[in-house]
Amino acid sequence: MSTQPEWVIPQKPTDLAEKQLLAAILDGSFPIGSPLPPERELAQSLGITRPTLREALQRLARDGWIQIRQGKSTVVQDYWKDGNLIMLNALASQPEVLTPAFITSLLEVRAAFAPAYTRLAFLRSKEESIALLEGYQQLPDEPEAYAQADQELHHQLTVLSGNPIFTLIYNGFRKLSYQAGLTYFASSQARSHSQAFYNGLLEDFRRNDPQSATDRTAKVMQDSLDYWKNL
Repeated sequence: MSTQPEWVIPQKPTDLAEKQLLAAILDGSFPIGSPLPPERELAQSLGITRPTLREALQRLARDGWIQIRQGKSTVVQDYWKDGNLIMLNALASQPEVLTPAFITSLLEVRAAFAPAYTRLAFLRSKEESIALLEGYQQLPDEPEAYAQADQELHHQLTVLSGNPIFTLIYNGFRKLSYQAGLTYFASSQARSHSQAFYNGLLEDFRRNDPQSATDRTAKVMQDSLDYWKNL
């Protein structure tokens, strides 16, 4: 039986140049605070035209990775200090930045927000939240299944909270949450702990106990953070 060929759409030169420059920034080839090479030299090293390079640089400047200064060298900005949520998706594509300290920071953010959006989901969308949690009672005992399910649960709870700002914030590190989850849920203890949380949260919603749901979420987020620190 013949099969249809899978057509691969080639990347545009600007897209490819942007990714190459970003990778060089993140791997330290172009350290924070350092100037980029002159345009002619940089374009030649990337094998692109100078107009293509300028477009790629404009994109990186727009997202806060670099600062283009008229009459001066373009410099790499301190994206850890001056960056924004747009950058988190780019960071998710660079496994080398997923250090234990960075993942700890992500878990601290989620621990701060999760009780709030869980409580709002309870108060504003209880029946929808119950239906969501009912699908979490028999997850396959595999790291990938738990990593996917956990990041999807938190995403849906932000949506059900009715506050789109929570969703925008969570979407900023959703990919990173999944990547970190693959490591976290490699432990059967972590999977069991999260399964108990899903079951308990469902019972809180069914009993109409928002305070218990909020407290339970706060505790499991802190437990997860403590467990990660001890890995």
